Amino acid sequence: MAQTVGMIGLGIMGRPMAKNLLKAGYPVVVHSRSQGPVDALVDSGAKRGSSSRDVAAQVDVLVTMLPNSPEVEQVALGKDGIIEGAKKGLLYLDMSTISPLVSQKVGKALGEKGVRMMDAPVSGGEKGAIEAALSIMVGGEKGDFDAALPVFQALGKTITHLGPLGAGGFTKLANQIIVAVNLTALGEALTLAKKAGLDRALTLKALGGGLAGSKCLEQKTPNYVAGTYDPGFKIDLHFKDLGLIMESGRALGVPLPCTAIVQELFNAMRVKGRGGLDHSGVITLLEELAGLPDQS
Repeated sequence: MAQTVGMIGLGIMGRPMAKNLLKAGYPVVVHSRSQGPVDALVDSGAKRGSSSRDVAAQVDVLVTMLPNSPEVEQVALGKDGIIEGAKKGLLYLDMSTISPLVSQKVGKALGEKGVRMMDAPVSGGEKGAIEAALSIMVGGEKGDFDAALPVFQALGKTITHLGPLGAGGFTKLANQIIVAVNLTALGEALTLAKKAGLDRALTLKALGGGLAGSKCLEQKTPNYVAGTYDPGFKIDLHFKDLGLIMESGRALGVPLPCTAIVQELFNAMRVKGRGGLDHSGVITLLEELAGLPDQS
């Protein structure tokens, strides 16, 4: 009989992940602050959980996909949280992008109640979540990783055990540096090409065929060509990640000069009311600085 899996947090990423768990044949119990996604998943065969505590009491494996560290702490350790409902032996997979230090704090508290925790943040955005093609970066005990692997395989394609609890989070922060800097570099390059009168679609084709090609270029090409930046991963969320990165850099004594500049560009996007755009939308700020007309 398949293990029962809980899913808490049904936003851009969590909702398609829950759908993929259902497709894989798992009984799924769902809970979220917004009831619309819960209702839709219940219609698709999931069971409704009334609280984080209620979900934890019903499942063998529990997945969270939440915005930031405070939300994970609240869901895991707060009133009506996981810690109050979990059975001994529960396998808890936090797939949010949060501070690795908070992951370790939460894991220690849950461990005293017999809960096994892994941090398993993901990369691939909404598209990867929908297609069950996420890259999953996992920290925790090897035996727990082996036990969780079938659940991870229902959600992603590249699944890597990186070390103890917190290792997944530090790897995700490294990933987010590369993505943010890459998208900013793409924005600068495409702005230069546009100011020079080049066709954007042809420019992207040429760049994608050489060393400048990347997953960022490949996935975001439709945004750049259309000049629309509907969120697959919002500026607001990536700005949050950049804050975690800078905090970690200071704690570990690692200067991150390029990341610091990009963080300020993303901050400027938020100041201009563009935090809800896809993170590739940083190009709109660069185009504005170059005196190009608004494309919206």
